[in-house]
Amino acid sequence: MKIPRKLGWSFLTIIATAVLVMAGFLAAIMMIARSTQDSNASQSVFAKALTLETAILRQNSQFRGFLVTGDVTYLKSYDEGRTEFDKTAVELDAMLTDPAQKALLAEARTKTLEWRRDWGDRLIPWVKAGRRDEAQQAVRDAGKKVLVSAIALPLRALRAKETDALAAYAARQQWAIDTALIVLGIGTVALIGIAIGLSRMLTRAIARPITTLTATMAELADGRHDIRVPGTSRSDELGDMARAVEVFRQTAAAKQADDRDRAAAMATIGSSLSRLSEADLTARISDLPEAFRRLSDDFNAATGSLSQVLGGVRRSVEAIKQNTGEISDATGDLSLRTEQEAAALQQSASALDEVTRSIRDGAGAATNASAAMAQTRAEAEQGGDVVRRAIGAMNGIEQASNEIAEIIALIDGIAFQTNLLALNAGVEAARAGEAGKGFAVVASEVRALAQRSADAATEVKARVSAASTHVRAGAELVDQTGQALTRIIERVTSVSTSIDAVARSSDEQAQSLGQINVAIGEMDAMTQQNAAMVEETSAAARRLVEEAEQLAASVAIFAIDSASASASAAAVPRALRRAPVAVSTEPRRVANGDWSAF
Repeated sequence: MKIPRKLGWSFLTIIATAVLVMAGFLAAIMMIARSTQDSNASQSVFAKALTLETAILRQNSQFRGFLVTGDVTYLKSYDEGRTEFDKTAVELDAMLTDPAQKALLAEARTKTLEWRRDWGDRLIPWVKAGRRDEAQQAVRDAGKKVLVSAIALPLRALRAKETDALAAYAARQQWAIDTALIVLGIGTVALIGIAIGLSRMLTRAIARPITTLTATMAELADGRHDIRVPGTSRSDELGDMARAVEVFRQTAAAKQADDRDRAAAMATIGSSLSRLSEADLTARISDLPEAFRRLSDDFNAATGSLSQVLGGVRRSVEAIKQNTGEISDATGDLSLRTEQEAAALQQSASALDEVTRSIRDGAGAATNASAAMAQTRAEAEQGGDVVRRAIGAMNGIEQASNEIAEIIALIDGIAFQTNLLALNAGVEAARAGEAGKGFAVVASEVRALAQRSADAATEVKARVSAASTHVRAGAELVDQTGQALTRIIERVTSVSTSIDAVARSSDEQAQSLGQINVAIGEMDAMTQQNAAMVEETSAAARRLVEEAEQLAASVAIFAIDSASASASAAAVPRALRRAPVAVSTEPRRVANGDWSAF
């Protein structure tokens, strides 16, 4: 089997195992998701049922409060509970799918409608019509019939079913989690075992033969051409490599035989080649046999040309050293300046970022303060409305007190007239003698009753007058409170307008600074890129200087003709190195201030 197919089957085995593990894990996760979805649905049903029970209990409590006090504010909460019950019942009915649960909900709704018909809707109009005592007596006579327990029990049963369902969903979800952990553990162990087994198999089938073949190639490189190349009978890529190495071995052996045949012919030029190998370009061949005359001529011509070329190379190397030195100094100065500019821009960007953040925080605080002032203004206006209503109520109480005083004065007059009539009746009874004694007793009782009525009217009138005085004082104080609230509202309005202006101004400043910060960030990025580029150029110039020096050192070892050496010395110009540019280490200043302060 070929190596790619071996690797392919190995990776396919690992991938298939991983797919199986992931499939089991995915199934467990989907089960967890379904359990979570069912649990959420049950929690929603439980919450709706609890809302229904709370709404009917709220209706019952507000209904009883209205029966006891006759205060119409109880009816507002009663109507809200009624609306909430009807709306929630419709929503819960749409959510339920179990016929048993729908039956419980229908029973609760039916009992609710019956309770409203028999008690709420029937007795509330009685209380509004002034028949509160009759309504209270009807509730007392009803006993347990007026209770809402019959409504709450189906809802509690519905909640009990959802509680059991929630417990079942939780157990199923825990089972799915345990299953996922087991699948993950088993899959991990299986993957590790398969990977270890395949790695050992591939080591035996591929790695070890490659190591053996590498050792054989090393022996061939050392000059041993009589060894045997292993693996030539294999049919995979390693067999192809082994057969190619065998070809190399045979070719090397043939070349070795040819070298031995040419060794004798080359012995005569060994001394000249030895001098040439020692970098002596003045070496010449003059004592070769006639058969190798062409070789000696070519050798002498080549060494002469090479001597002239190296002379020119020396001149070029000296010029390159001078120019690259100047370039290296210039790029070093430019790199330093660019790094300083990048550092200054980075400091500027950081400072602007801090300023922008501070202004943005201030704008947020001003916006929050504006919202708080708007709420304060609204609450103050509501307080003003309450004060105005209180003033109206005080005036109504004062007017009612005056009317009561007039009625008491009328009662006092009636008592005085009754007293006169009783006195006249007593006189007439005295004239009648024995026959008028009974009538005299009645006239005496009537006169005493009239006197008590007059005394009570006088006392009530005194108390009403005192209450009227207190009401007038309270009305004046409430009026003063209303005027103070009006002034507070005006000042709050002014402060809120100012805060809004400050918030808008701060937001505009934050946006402007944000744009400036973005621009400086882009400049910083470009400067950093320029600095990196200049640093690379400087490093390249330094490397070029080093290479030029190495090249000069390499060329200097060659011994050339005297004419070429003198021409090289005359052609080298005097080095005119420019002075290094002074680089300021002080931070740069900008038009609006000194960035070094940051």
